[in-house]
Amino acid sequence: MALERVSTVVAGGLATSAGSQSIVLALNSGSSSLKFGLYRVSGSRTEELLSGAAEAIGEANGQFHARDSQGSIPTCNTASVSSQQDAVIRIGSLLDDSRLPAPVAIGHRVVHGGPKLRQHCLIDEPVMQQLEYAASFAPLHAPSALSVIRFAQQHFAGLPQVACFDTTFHAAMPDVARVLPIPRDLQSLGIQRYGFHGLSCESIVHQLASALPERLIIAHLGNGASVTAVRNGKSIDTSMGLTPSGGVIMGSRSGDLDPGVLIHLMREQKFDAARLEDLIDHRSGLMGISGVGSDMRRLHDAASSNPDARLAIDMFCYSVRKQIAAMMAALGGVDVVVFTGGIGENDGKIRASICAGLSWAGVSLNANENGAKYRPVCNSPVAQVLVLPSQEDDQIARHTSILAGLAT
Repeated sequence: MALERVSTVVAGGLATSAGSQSIVLALNSGSSSLKFGLYRVSGSRTEELLSGAAEAIGEANGQFHARDSQGSIPTCNTASVSSQQDAVIRIGSLLDDSRLPAPVAIGHRVVHGGPKLRQHCLIDEPVMQQLEYAASFAPLHAPSALSVIRFAQQHFAGLPQVACFDTTFHAAMPDVARVLPIPRDLQSLGIQRYGFHGLSCESIVHQLASALPERLIIAHLGNGASVTAVRNGKSIDTSMGLTPSGGVIMGSRSGDLDPGVLIHLMREQKFDAARLEDLIDHRSGLMGISGVGSDMRRLHDAASSNPDARLAIDMFCYSVRKQIAAMMAALGGVDVVVFTGGIGENDGKIRASICAGLSWAGVSLNANENGAKYRPVCNSPVAQVLVLPSQEDDQIARHTSILAGLAT
């Protein structure tokens, strides 16, 4: 990005020129993708100016696309994106070529900060060292996030960079939910329940605002999936644990497994750590059950003729339904259930199947409303069911504005 478009950084914060605004670039990296959004932030309000993504990074079918606030498409490049660094360069070039204001701070989604980084924070070298140490807690996500941060520090030199952690929302969970049933000497190594999809959960709490119920369950369902119990806006339990591999069945992740399965594979099949990791994160879940793939849309297409695809869908819904019921037990009931994430927001069949087994708890869907996004989809006086968008990048922009000293 051209240096003349960047505000001056001074000791103690940012010195912005007279017409400059709180403009934040949010970077949300996945193992093979990089989503981005450019936001104008005013207090707790955000305005999205531009959004897009680099997808299938490192693969031949990769692409880079963006959309502005009017819905026009400034770019849709089907040329493959070679690396996370390449994606950052393309984002910088897109911003340079646009007539939009330049960002004055960069915010990053970081899945796991380990035991010592539990709050969103400005990134400096000691923080980077902690992030590198914590990479072992989330090997599926951490390397790409670290790569993006390092390159963004170079490409957007002089701008403050902020790490926003998916674990922060769950940092104050009570011990009964946080502590794992292992010896204390292992607990002291940071082995505990951390919980994830925290930025998504934060965004749901923010959207509910004054309508926030006392007892809320958030089902974030996508390629990664989790269920979280929220009391008065605070996480009290969640399905994921030490890593984002636990909990409900996911696209290619197993979710919870009997530990004896892993011991058996190590002893009888000579699996080492690398093979176990590949099995749990890349070859299990919907993909492993179906043999078709991890994309729920493909499974729906195949389900009528492929019993394994049908079983994968049924097991996913069963797994999520059980976790929602478990979170009801943690909360002593439920006032609102929110579905969010790619599957949660877009797949009415999955929502209906999950809720069909929860009618005993007063959760039932109105079939005429279930296909509508971002609206109530229940007709029960006991528990309201909502579909709300996961707005992780908006949350990143808000936190970055505050931590970079831009908030007014």
